[in-house]
Amino acid sequence: MKQAVQVIRARSFARAGFLGNPSDGYFGKTISFSFTEFCVDLRLTESSRLRFVPGEVDDATFDSPRQLVRDLRLYGYYGGIRMLKAVAKLFFEYCEEHAIKIADANFTAEYKINIPRLVGLSGSSAICSAMLKALMEFYGVEIPIEEQPTLIMCAERDELGIACGLQDRVAQIYNGLTFMDFDRELVESTGHGRYERLDPRRVPNLYVAYDPARAEESGKAHKKVRKLFQQQNHDVVAAMSEFADIAQQGRDALVAGRFERIPALVNANFDLRDRIFNVAEENRRMVMVARNAGASAKFAGSGGAIVGTYEDDAQYVALSTALEGIGCRTLKPVIAAKEDESAELDSAALWRNS
Repeated sequence: MKQAVQVIRARSFARAGFLGNPSDGYFGKTISFSFTEFCVDLRLTESSRLRFVPGEVDDATFDSPRQLVRDLRLYGYYGGIRMLKAVAKLFFEYCEEHAIKIADANFTAEYKINIPRLVGLSGSSAICSAMLKALMEFYGVEIPIEEQPTLIMCAERDELGIACGLQDRVAQIYNGLTFMDFDRELVESTGHGRYERLDPRRVPNLYVAYDPARAEESGKAHKKVRKLFQQQNHDVVAAMSEFADIAQQGRDALVAGRFERIPALVNANFDLRDRIFNVAEENRRMVMVARNAGASAKFAGSGGAIVGTYEDDAQYVALSTALEGIGCRTLKPVIAAKEDESAELDSAALWRNS
């Protein structure tokens, strides 16, 4: 009888930085959540050779010269395959360094993604985290959960030269709503922070909105601030401490059920960012339109998407209508649970053309 071919499927979701970001890259504290409306679905199929199949992020066809120039300026010359390779390389090196024996088996890796590109919802790290999850299951390897985001970050940062931190990868590995403390001494001694899952039911009404036309490479926003932080610029160092305090206050308020404190913290987070970063006017406008509709608002990442709270359905309608007027799409995010990773996918939505 012919032996069945092993097929592994893994999934990672979009994430929104709720409070504290961007202090995650500066030994701060953050709260983030992953949500199910957008995801990466990755499939490893046992095969005779190792093979990586191009996905949507590996575009090789364009509608016009203008689109080619725009896409290469935004996305560069490489797409998702390089991320799959980088994670696979570090995974195999991890197994070798820890004397973990793995089966002599090859795979074909392919992925589908519907996370909007370069609007701060962490599509790239979702590709990487889904790949690591699939590799661990395919080869039957257990890596401590607190170490997994670090391995993913190293694949992107060290192998590919992508400016990134731990927050996105923690959110996509832990799922749900996560409080993260990137205490410097802990991170530098262990390679990871202190991560705490919070009850996703204990949050006020949340929304996420994004502008599909606002694609922007997130690393650019951090270069100047990171240089100032490394130079121990007083204003930047103080701001990162304040971001961390906002996240800590948010964590304590959520645990205590004091939801009325959250909107002010969300707004304070953006106002602080606006003081130390060169925020593009188009991104600032998203926040101000949401606030004028009565909602709280801040960036979900580095621009292109916002996250915040609203009071009731009437305010949500006003909010989404106002944001639609400037080209934004708004949704009520469903916070992901661990079991959502293995739930049946809508194959028509992600694998229509496979």
